[in-house]
Amino acid sequence: MSDCLFCRIISGEIPSAKVYEDALTYAFRDINPMMPVHVLVVPKQHLASVAAADEATDEVLAGCLRTCAKVAAQEGLTGGFRVVSNCGDDACQSVQHLHFHVLGGGKMTDRMG
Repeated sequence: MSDCLFCRIISGEIPSAKVYEDALTYAFRDINPMMPVHVLVVPKQHLASVAAADEATDEVLAGCLRTCAKVAAQEGLTGGFRVVSNCGDDACQSVQHLHFHVLGGGKMTDRMG
């Protein structure tokens, strides 16, 4: 999608701090990190959010979760990490391209929102 920020990052049109890439996914550092490690994992296929999961293959969706685990291991998050995907305006989804936040590198609170 030509107007999608993350599609433009995936294509290399907009620079990013790449952490990991494979045939299905791309992972890069969040420009406004909420934790010492804050990496975004996105499918290369444009999907608006988790709500559009029916438009993706199981391979793409599983690939995203596998990449989250690979990023956490690569970043040394041995004490634990959190994976979050915001879906829609009420959840403050800022970019309409499915993405997973991999957060870690410090103790988190129990509170999710």
